[in-house]
Amino acid sequence: MRTITVVAVALMLVLAGCSSTPTEDTTTDDPDVTNTTQAPDDTPSGEKQAVHPPDPESDVLGWEEGYWFNETVNVTRNDGLNDSELDAVVSRSMARVEKIRGLEFDKKVPVKVIARDEFRSEQGKQTSPPKRTLFDNVKFEALMMIDESTDSIAVQTQNSGTSVGGYYSPGEESIVIISNNQSSPKMNEITLSQELFHALQDQKFGFDSFDQSTRERHNAIDGVVEGDGNYLDYLYEQRCNNAWQGTCLMPDESESSGGGQLANIGPYLLKFQPYSDGPPFVKQIHEEQGWEDVNALYENPPASTEQVIHPEKYPDDEPAQITVQDRTSNGWERLKPEGRPNFGEVGEAGIFSMFMYPAYESQRAPVIPANGFINRDSEGNPQDFDPLNYQSTPTEGWDGDKIVAYTNDNTPRNETGYVFKTKWDSNKDATEFVDGYKRLLNYRNAKQVDGRQNTWTVPDSTGFGDAFYVQQNGDTVVIVNAPTVNDLSDVRRNSAPQA
Repeated sequence: MRTITVVAVALMLVLAGCSSTPTEDTTTDDPDVTNTTQAPDDTPSGEKQAVHPPDPESDVLGWEEGYWFNETVNVTRNDGLNDSELDAVVSRSMARVEKIRGLEFDKKVPVKVIARDEFRSEQGKQTSPPKRTLFDNVKFEALMMIDESTDSIAVQTQNSGTSVGGYYSPGEESIVIISNNQSSPKMNEITLSQELFHALQDQKFGFDSFDQSTRERHNAIDGVVEGDGNYLDYLYEQRCNNAWQGTCLMPDESESSGGGQLANIGPYLLKFQPYSDGPPFVKQIHEEQGWEDVNALYENPPASTEQVIHPEKYPDDEPAQITVQDRTSNGWERLKPEGRPNFGEVGEAGIFSMFMYPAYESQRAPVIPANGFINRDSEGNPQDFDPLNYQSTPTEGWDGDKIVAYTNDNTPRNETGYVFKTKWDSNKDATEFVDGYKRLLNYRNAKQVDGRQNTWTVPDSTGFGDAFYVQQNGDTVVIVNAPTVNDLSDVRRNSAPQA
């Protein structure tokens, strides 16, 4: 039986172009596609020639910049693509995306292919304002994934350098494909198809219309954006394996092996949720209601990751509005990061990832069972289309959350506090969350403080050395964190009361 770490390695799918496809009966009789080869009337029986249909008089669905979706293109992939080859592959892939998805591109999308080392170098040059960096550190400290002495943004940047296969930049309206081949970067057409579709999404629905200001809101919107994108990949690769067989630029072994190890799997688990739950969410709507109803999702996207994890809750079960009133004293003040809300939201996906992370870190399941996290096929292997199950007893019934960070100029550098407030559908759901959180504290070697109600301290040796106060009031739970027990009531008044 493989350990959790081995399974984790198997699930290190890239965050763009990440979806492989399960076997599906997609034959060349599919009305959405045409064989890439056919036998004209004047050729000997059984002999096939490449199809190069004449160009239409005007732009039509399934044709772009001189190339039909079912044309063959003369390219040599092994030594990389020159400009004319890249242009041909991009144009045909745009036509294929149009044909599958039933949407017409408004304009051509610039594409370039770069080596992973170049991508990592570019990522390393990015910087964040100090308060935004500190706030991000507090958020991942609250999830007990990254300790307060570690730069969480640097960790996520390293993760991206390892896992990202390509990206679309809305600001530049262009695409970058990342290749593991350093000497002659190669094109992966499946990754290309998804990034082209992201450009098409932006052209038709406008990414700037979405509120993705917190991780929860980002993941909820990505349930549609990445769900639709990875479902498109699913359909695209089906056709590459069948109707378009032999014409797609598929990744070879070196391109499929990834770009190294992740710096920390915790943030990856959180960010991966819409890539796992989004495709089946979109697929169900498409199969039951058609592409028009999928398009309608962009006007009324999921309000939470809960709605993507539990599709039956879309669209009616909206999260509660959570407020955190500042009740500080003795120099503690709310941290207000530049250009971001002065609070964080992580959603059901974030709380689940917080509880699942120790299973990867410890090779056991100290908080929630790990054996149900991997969705397996009939042979016991992780499913390609929906590999992870983000449901658990302590996280079901989520109804909203907020994380507020606090700083104090009189404390040592990087010493922060926070209030992590959650609301649940019922008192029972809240109690199950508290039980899970206590198991998480126990995993971090927490000791209950004598003479104080619901108060714990975690030793510095764990990397999360602080004081914690956990208060449940019916369906609402408030977790207060501070450097010391005495600081708890300064971060939030009346915390850690005498027993």
